[in-house]
Amino acid sequence: MQFQRNTSISKSNALIKITIKFALVFLLFFIVIILFDKIDFPSPNKAIEKIIPNENLKIVK
Repeated sequence: MQFQRNTSISKSNALIKITIKFALVFLLFFIVIILFDKIDFPSPNKAIEKIIPNENLKIVK
């Protein structure tokens, strides 16, 4: 029976994998922001106005 010795360089491999994952997440986030920017949301046509009666106002000192 022969034993195999695992001699992989785990620190540099792990660093490369983390960097690639971070770059993919950043790229995906950037693409989502660009796509949301291209959507043209309609602006309201009339002014929003709410009348507040005087009895609901409280004076804070």
